[in-house]
Amino acid sequence: MFKPVYASCPVCVITVGGGLLIAKKLGIDDLLVSIWLSGLNSAMAFWIFKKHPYLWSLIFYGLTIVYLTYTRQLNYPKVFLGMTIGLLTFFLAIFIDKLIKKIRKGKVLFPYQKVTIPLLLLILVTLIFKKLL
Repeated sequence: MFKPVYASCPVCVITVGGGLLIAKKLGIDDLLVSIWLSGLNSAMAFWIFKKHPYLWSLIFYGLTIVYLTYTRQLNYPKVFLGMTIGLLTFFLAIFIDKLIKKIRKGKVLFPYQKVTIPLLLLILVTLIFKKLL
């Protein structure tokens, strides 16, 4: 009767994308912005490409690095580090979500788990690196 809801809906992707633009305009550190940029790239890859989403996440990661380098927007060490951290954090979140489902025989631990785990991990990693800066 109802269509299932997926982890990365178009509204979520647009909201995060807009938030990244605002963060950059507000002068938030490139490392922190790039963590979320990479998380957004990975969320889009998992949403758009049902087959091989990990591969597409890596392709989006590479294309973003190339684009930022080509347009001279890349504060290389910080952005590269942030994007790598964001990608690995998102992959870890997907692993944790799948592990919980496996342990619980296909059932989630709480509603919107697939959305909440990546969001919470990205927030946690952002806060850790904000304290380190």
